[in-house]
Amino acid sequence: MPAKSKAQQRAAGAALAAKRGETKVSDLQGASREMYDSMTEAELEDFASTKLDGLPDHVEDD
Repeated sequence: MPAKSKAQQRAAGAALAAKRGETKVSDLQGASREMYDSMTEAELEDFASTKLDGLPDHVEDD
C-alpha cells in the first residue's frame, strides 16, 4: 500500500531507519513512532518507497 501523503512517506522512512538500527528509536515521535511500533519492516519499506511526485503534503483524517 503506497503512502497517501508526503508526510506519511517521510514518517515511514524515519520508522524504517529506526527498525534497521540506522537511527535511535528514542528519536522517533508522533506518527513515525506509531508506525515503528505497529508495522513490519516490509510494510514500512512499501510506504517509504512511494514516489513523492503528485502527493499532497498532508491528508486530513476522515
